[in-house]
Amino acid sequence: MNGPAPTARCSSPEQGLDVARGVAHLHADALQVLSTWAAPDADQDRLRTAYLAHLERHPDGVAKAGPPEHLTASCLVISPDGGHVMLTHHRRAREWFQFGGHLETTDASLHAAATREGREESGLDSVSPAPVVIQLDRHTLSGDFGRCRAHLDVRYAAVVDRDVAPVASEESLDVAWWPVDDLPPGSRTELSALVEATRRALGI
Repeated sequence: MNGPAPTARCSSPEQGLDVARGVAHLHADALQVLSTWAAPDADQDRLRTAYLAHLERHPDGVAKAGPPEHLTASCLVISPDGGHVMLTHHRRAREWFQFGGHLETTDASLHAAATREGREESGLDSVSPAPVVIQLDRHTLSGDFGRCRAHLDVRYAAVVDRDVAPVASEESLDVAWWPVDDLPPGSRTELSALVEATRRALGI
């Protein structure tokens, strides 16, 4: 998996400085989190190093209004036995994903952003991710994502009882529980890897 490449800006230097000031606390948190995270394998450690290099190049690299390639935060909701995950059928991408999205200036940290996204997109206030990074994933975007070209995702996970019913937000076509051995077509490779990483990290 290749790391982030330098990206061209779509804003003036002055606008870039304003964006960087607004997300300085998130930039600092991302540096701290990624500098201290013990990656589970060599591929993840290469991504960790690439994320840090991206942040060093881009003071606004955690913002949607920053470079077209920027950090995001997401949350996989998994049942206590690890047998099911709650996914969103994303309205723009038209694919099934874990909950997640762009960081906002009101977020205190990457973990707080993942928590907010999980609660907003599931409709459940009970979504509370564990405060440990589960996985990093860089993915290019397809669909109606405007100027965004790639997301450098920092992934967390939350355990929620299987009998809890989600409520779809405006960003979703649907939200539903899926068995981990029968994930939506087209998402199985990526989501299966995230499920396994979650099970290992949370001891499920």
